[in-house]
Amino acid sequence: MKVKNAMTADFLRSAYGGESMAHMRYLIWGESAKKDGYPNIGRLFDAVAYAEWAHAKNHFNVLKDEAGDNTVAAGAVFGHTNIVENLQGAINGELHEIEQMYPVYLETAKFQDEKDAYKAFHYALEAEKIHAKMFADAQISAKNKKDIGDEKIYVCPICGYTEIGDNVEKCPVCGAKRDIFKSF
Repeated sequence: MKVKNAMTADFLRSAYGGESMAHMRYLIWGESAKKDGYPNIGRLFDAVAYAEWAHAKNHFNVLKDEAGDNTVAAGAVFGHTNIVENLQGAINGELHEIEQMYPVYLETAKFQDEKDAYKAFHYALEAEKIHAKMFADAQISAKNKKDIGDEKIYVCPICGYTEIGDNVEKCPVCGAKRDIFKSF
């Protein structure tokens, strides 16, 4: 379904840009974490990068009928220093999405009756809540010069829901079966 409202389309583009940048930033920070002796925090960054890819893909797909060039303004966290500060950057980015960006985008899509955009924003918002907690927990470990545990990390490719350990039969956000989750 074509996006009917310019504001929702702009929000989808902005969210696509932000999620795309988060994807790359987390891959870079994950690589650094591994080099610095935190392989499991590195895997966490990789897993959440995949979730951010899923969010970007969802936003892009809602805009599939919006062909053409666009300038995209998107917020982004920059910096590449050490494990604790990189995790803080990740936490800050996730909290921005949870507390400011996605609630506004979600309510706008609802108000403008943009069902596909609403679903994409909802999926991202629910996953970002989990990501913020995971990064905060990892930061506590890193501040104590410890890595996180080596349990597998699973990500739903439909909505980006992320979990540590094999704890669910189906995605609690979108209902996807557990057997399609990607593991890290």
